[in-house]
Amino acid sequence: MDTSPLPENPAPPPTPPPVPPVIAAAPANPPPPPPAPVVVRARASRGWMFATLFLVLLLGFSMLGNLTQFFVHELKWPHGSKTSSPREVGPKLEEATLEDNNSHNKIAVITVDGLITGHADDASGNNMVDVIKAQLDRADDDDQVKAVILKVDSPGGEVMASDEIYKAILNFETDESPANGVPGRKGKPVICSMGSLAASGGYYISAPCRWIVANELTLTGSIGVIMHGYNYRGLMDKVGVSPMTFKSGKFKDMLSPDRSPNEIPAEEHAMVQSLIDETYGKFKGIVEDGRSAAHSLNKKEGRPLADDWADYADGRVLSGTQALKLGFVDELGDFDDAVDRAEKIVGIKSANLVEYQEHYDISDFLSLFGQSGQAKDIKLDLGLDIPKLRSGCCYFLWQTPGN
Repeated sequence: MDTSPLPENPAPPPTPPPVPPVIAAAPANPPPPPPAPVVVRARASRGWMFATLFLVLLLGFSMLGNLTQFFVHELKWPHGSKTSSPREVGPKLEEATLEDNNSHNKIAVITVDGLITGHADDASGNNMVDVIKAQLDRADDDDQVKAVILKVDSPGGEVMASDEIYKAILNFETDESPANGVPGRKGKPVICSMGSLAASGGYYISAPCRWIVANELTLTGSIGVIMHGYNYRGLMDKVGVSPMTFKSGKFKDMLSPDRSPNEIPAEEHAMVQSLIDETYGKFKGIVEDGRSAAHSLNKKEGRPLADDWADYADGRVLSGTQALKLGFVDELGDFDDAVDRAEKIVGIKSANLVEYQEHYDISDFLSLFGQSGQAKDIKLDLGLDIPKLRSGCCYFLWQTPGN
């Protein structure tokens, strides 16, 4: 044990070195957030991708269809015997079934609705006359089609267009190679089913049909011709406008609307009336020939023309009941009655009802881009159906009051 005395002034313990102050570092700026994805651009690019894919698929289907048609034609027509047909460049039709009765027989339904005209009324450039002719050709080529029902709901229309449809129906019903060189009604029969209106030109195209069915409330008849125009010389005189006409002959400005009525010579009135009378005489001949030929085939089941039928061919409209009494139609009924009559005439128990509709493919769609030089019409539907009559043209037309 150490007993040595402690020092009087002991040394203080060593002082620890001063701790430098801690300086906190400034917080670093956070990195900017990543930019949000531009959703609009992605959707837009995706939309263009889908549109391009859709057009490519359409083009592919069109090419496939064209190749199929080509091979079908090559197999159908041997080399050296293939002939071109006007149907290949006319309206493109496809068959649609209106009523399936599980039958091997068919009855084709062809509809004539509205004003009869020869002007193109669709994007393909086909008109009503072209389409009806193509439909008749299609029905003629199909051996399963035994008859045609012509559904007419029309006030009439142009003389030329009505006459072309009449001739197409007559040729369809007429045997192309008749016995003894005498043409006869031995082709496929056409049965007319009149709707609410089958007047003037609407009756003109019905006249060659084998059988005519009309509703008792159908408006028909109106056998006559009209040439429509306006004379606005009086209005021109009021506003101080005078026409200047240079012509090579006395009648070169016939039917001009800017002449005063007292300037029109009597000979011109007579010539125009002569043209009307000539066309009207043909109309009556069409009715007489068509109804007489039908009655010779229908015998006692049909209706012959009344002895005084010509007295009622003065432009007046007739109801279906009145038309039946005069022999302008054969039966009162509706579309179903027309179907029953068609089956009875051709001697079958049932038939599928079909129609031929126009169809369009990608070539028709693309052809619109090559028509930039042509004027495009924009039609506004106001709920009114007012026929546009061209001045100087003859019409088989019944105009309702106010039109």
